[in-house]
Amino acid sequence: MPASSALFLLLHLLLFLAATGEATTFSITNGCPYTIWPAALPIGGGMQLDSGKQWTLNTGDTNTTRLWARTGCSFDGNGTGTCQTGDCGGLLACKANGRPPNTIAEFALGRPSNRDFFDISFVEGFNVPMDFLPEPAKGGPGCSKGPRCGANITVQCPTSLKAPGGCNSPCTVFRQDRYCCTGSAANNCSTTDYSGYFKKMCPDAYSYPRDDATSIFSCPAGTNYKVVFCPLTNQAVPPSPLPESPAGGTPVGPTTMKPRSSTARTVAAILAPVGGFIFLFIVAFYLCKRRIQRRRETDEEEEEEFGELQGTPVRFTFEQLRAATEQFADKLGEGGFGSVFKGQFGNERIAVKRLDRTGQGKREFSAEVQTIGSIHHINLVRLIGFCAEKSHRLLVYEYMPKGSLDRWIYCRHEDDAPPLGWNTRCKIITHIAKGLSYLHEECTKRIAHLDVKPQNILLDDDFNAKLSDFGLCKLIDRDMSQVVTRMRGTPGYLAPEWLTSQITEKADIYSFGVVVMEIISGRKNLDTSRSEESIHLITLLEEKVKSDRLVDLIDNNSNDMQAHKQDVIQMMMLAMWCLQIDCKKRPKMFEVVKVLDGTMTADLNIEHNFVVTTSANFRSTGNVSSSDPPLASDVSGPR
Repeated sequence: MPASSALFLLLHLLLFLAATGEATTFSITNGCPYTIWPAALPIGGGMQLDSGKQWTLNTGDTNTTRLWARTGCSFDGNGTGTCQTGDCGGLLACKANGRPPNTIAEFALGRPSNRDFFDISFVEGFNVPMDFLPEPAKGGPGCSKGPRCGANITVQCPTSLKAPGGCNSPCTVFRQDRYCCTGSAANNCSTTDYSGYFKKMCPDAYSYPRDDATSIFSCPAGTNYKVVFCPLTNQAVPPSPLPESPAGGTPVGPTTMKPRSSTARTVAAILAPVGGFIFLFIVAFYLCKRRIQRRRETDEEEEEEFGELQGTPVRFTFEQLRAATEQFADKLGEGGFGSVFKGQFGNERIAVKRLDRTGQGKREFSAEVQTIGSIHHINLVRLIGFCAEKSHRLLVYEYMPKGSLDRWIYCRHEDDAPPLGWNTRCKIITHIAKGLSYLHEECTKRIAHLDVKPQNILLDDDFNAKLSDFGLCKLIDRDMSQVVTRMRGTPGYLAPEWLTSQITEKADIYSFGVVVMEIISGRKNLDTSRSEESIHLITLLEEKVKSDRLVDLIDNNSNDMQAHKQDVIQMMMLAMWCLQIDCKKRPKMFEVVKVLDGTMTADLNIEHNFVVTTSANFRSTGNVSSSDPPLASDVSGPR
C-alpha cells in the first residue's frame, strides 16, 4: 500500500485536537454510465450505487474520513466478493482502505478554527472522475468552491502506470523515495513527470504526497457537501470551418476593342490550351487534396469517438498489442468478425480479438466496447481494454484457459479428455443462466445478447463459465417489445420470433434452451453426420418427449450422466420450458436461476412443440399478422 498523503496524516492529527458534534451530510451521486460501489471510512461502510442514483451519507460524530468509488465489483448475498479497483478485502461494507488505484475524497470536519478542510487525492492513483463540492456548489462566505476533476485520466494514462480499470500512482508502481516522498526525499519531495501529468489533467487534485496547499480547500464547519462520480463535462468541440471556395475571377465588363495583330493571335492560340491544362491540373490537385483531407478527418473522428468511452479500463496502442501477442502468433480461434490471439501483458495473460474490418463494423465494435466496458459480473468475460487506431480495431479480454464450451461437450474422437460429469455440466448451465439473468434483469437497460451458443461461452481452469462476444448485443428500453429489425445470431440457436422481427431478451432464453440440450446430450443441435431422422436435436426432443423416451437423449459417452438420469431429465424439463415457440410462455431468466437453485419448480404445463414447421403453425402463437414467414429450417432447424 503506498504512503498516504501528508494532508491525510495531518487531518488524522487534527481529529485528536478538536471535534465538533455537528453532523455533516454528503450527497453522493453516480454520474457514470455503469454501476459503482462507493465506500467511506470509518463511516458508511459501502453499498451498490447504480448509474444515476444517489446515496446520502451522514457523518455522525466522525470528523475525518476518506470516500472512494469501487468499480467492477461482484458480491454474493452475504456481502462478500471482489472489485477490480478500490477493493477493501472483498467486503461490500468496507472496514479497511481500498486497494489502488482509486480516486479518494479526503476531509476533516470542524478543526480547532471551526472549519472543514477537504481535497481530491491521486496519491493512490485514479479510477473514476470526481467532483467534491460544497452546497451550494459555488460556496458561501468564507467557503472554497471545491475541487473538480472531470477528466478521464485512465484513457490517457502513461503506459508504465496503466492498471486494469484505472491509472496507478508512481509510488505504487516504482516504490521509490522520490515518488513516495519517503526516506531521503521525505523533506525535499517535489513534483515529477508523473505527478505533473496528474496535475495537468486535474489541477485541483492533490497529485503527490507533498503537493502544495493550493489543492486543499476549506469551508466553515457545518457545511454540507456533494460528491459526484463521473461528473458531466463540456466535451463539445466546435465544428471545423469548411474550406473557403476558390475566389471568383475578376468581373468581366465591356472593353475597348482594338484590332489584334497576327502575332497576338498566335500567342493567344498557344496560351489558351496551356492555360486550360494548368486550370485542369489545379482543379484535379484541389479535389485530390480534399479527398485525402476528408479521409484523414474521418479516421480522426472515428478515433475521437472511442477516445472517451466511459467504463473502458485501458486504451492500448496497436504496437503494444502486437508485442503482447508476439506478432499475433498464437491463434486461439476464429469467429464471424475476426480472430482471437493469446497474449501476455505484464503479469496478466490476455486474449486479443482482432476484428476484420470487412466483418464487424464500427456499429458492432462500438456496441461491444461500450456494453462490456460498463457491466461487470462474475459470469461475463471481463473486457480489459481496446485499441481503435487508424484502421485497427482490437478488443482485449481476460484469458480463459479452458477455451470455449463446444470443445468440451461434443464427443470428438481426437480429444482424449474424458466427458464432463453431471455436476460440472450442471454448474456450467447455472453460470450461463446467471450471466444472462444479470444482462436481462440487473442492468440499467435490459441487454439481449442475441448470439448465445457454446462457442460464445468460455471456461476457466475450474470450468466456471462466462458469456462472451457481445458484438450483436442490443440495449432494450424496459417499455419496448419490438427492438430488432434485422436477423442476427447463428443458425441452429435462433428463436422462432426472428421470423417476425419482434425480438426481446426472450430470444436469448430459447437459445439457452438449445444450449442446455446440447450440454445434456453431448451433441450439436444440427449434426449432418447423423442419420436423417437424427440430424436436428430439438426436433428429436419433440419426438422423445411425446413417446416418453427422454432418457435416449442423455449423453451415452458419460457413465456419470447415465447415473444421474432423473436429475438430467428434470434439467430437460427446464430446457423445454425455455424452448416454447410462443415467447410469452417462456420463463424469465431470473426464474430459470431460481429453478436451478432449487427455490422454484419448472412449469410442466407446456406445449411439446419446439420447432416451427409451417407458417400456419407459427401464426398460432399470435405473433404474425401478414406475409408468410420462411420455414423454421432458417431459424432453429436444419438448413
